[in-house]
Amino acid sequence: MASRQYFGTDGIRGKVGESAINPEFVTKLGWAAGKVLAGQGTNKVLIGKDTRISGYMLESSLEAGLSAAGINIGLLGPMPTPAIAYLTKTFRSEAGIVISASHNPYYDNGIKFFSADGFKLDDDIELAIEAMMDQPMTCVASDKLGKAIRINDASGRYIEFCKGTFPSELSLTGMKIVVDCAHGATYHIAPNVLSELGAEVIEIGTEPNGTNINHKVGATSMKATVDEVLASGADLGFALDGDGDRIMMVDHLGNVIDGDQIIYIIARDALRSGRLSGGVVGTLMSNLGLELALNQLGIPFARSKVGDRYVMEMLQSKGWMIGGENSGHVLNLNTSSTGDGIIAGLQVLTAMLRSGMTLNELAGGFEKFPQVLLNVRFKEGENDPLTDAKVLAAVKEAENGLGKKGRVLLRKSGTEPLIRVMVESNDDALSKKWAAHIAEVVTEVTE
Repeated sequence: MASRQYFGTDGIRGKVGESAINPEFVTKLGWAAGKVLAGQGTNKVLIGKDTRISGYMLESSLEAGLSAAGINIGLLGPMPTPAIAYLTKTFRSEAGIVISASHNPYYDNGIKFFSADGFKLDDDIELAIEAMMDQPMTCVASDKLGKAIRINDASGRYIEFCKGTFPSELSLTGMKIVVDCAHGATYHIAPNVLSELGAEVIEIGTEPNGTNINHKVGATSMKATVDEVLASGADLGFALDGDGDRIMMVDHLGNVIDGDQIIYIIARDALRSGRLSGGVVGTLMSNLGLELALNQLGIPFARSKVGDRYVMEMLQSKGWMIGGENSGHVLNLNTSSTGDGIIAGLQVLTAMLRSGMTLNELAGGFEKFPQVLLNVRFKEGENDPLTDAKVLAAVKEAENGLGKKGRVLLRKSGTEPLIRVMVESNDDALSKKWAAHIAEVVTEVTE
């Protein structure tokens, strides 16, 4: 495959005003995408965004570029990433464009695309857009310019879609739920979904001001949700991230329930209700306890590279439906074409109601193994520590010492010159011992 100049594993992302996240580049990106997509069908593209202040600027830039290429634009306003994927499909649009940097701070932003079927763009389309970026920008004749309209009922459509994934015979009446929207794109969606299904909702993180997205709230900062669940005596809490594609949860005792536990709960409920198709895809970072617990249920488990894009690729190649990451990206292709925090939370609530169990009881279905993660800095361009004979010998020694009740993972960081040493087992002291040993050897061979 040709190398990518702009697109990463999840679109284009960076600090606002630098790199690619500036008006000039994004206008050209909109034009390039428009030229590649033009004439493929409806000639219409949807644009949605999260609540960052820079979203206004980037939305206008994309609109100008797409219009210059002759593409009509539907403006969704602040909407969760999975909502944009859903609406792209239902509006029969050529593509959906998301302006968001997900769980990053407000001063970052990004652009990612969904295809007409609600999935992420194929690699060849992204590469074609990159190739078009190298061409001089042009403008269609005035009578061919794209028009822009604002779609006013987008949030209502998506709220109904989310509610439609919850069994009609069940109700959340009598449940008290804390919902933390991270001052992000779900602020006007998630509370309404839950309250319309009958729950008493306590909102936090639902007052976006353009610069407070993900700040001390949401899935990457769980203290606010934990504190509110305990203070209000709630049955549980939802904590979503800035663009709503991932979720972490909190049980009534204040314990954080991560993506691995959520995936387990959803998969076990699907098995018990006869709806499970195939197995479950996790990543190299998924807890060994999840794998063992699923195996005990007779559910196959496979690991992809880290990143929801790779989880999706493996799900599609195997024809399976359920997968995700411990960070809270949860995929269920029975309900949505991308990770959806609200819908994943509704599936956990469904499992609670069907089983008559609390979230704490459901999450206790498997034992999480302690994970020890150490980072070792190395100089890029020198010998690769991951292939060094001494490092490989140390890993083998650790694996023998851990046996079947533990595992070792070494991988390079995708953003820094770091080797990440991860050891997990059912014995925390043993994990720490072997992680320190491997990190010491990695340090020796890199100095």
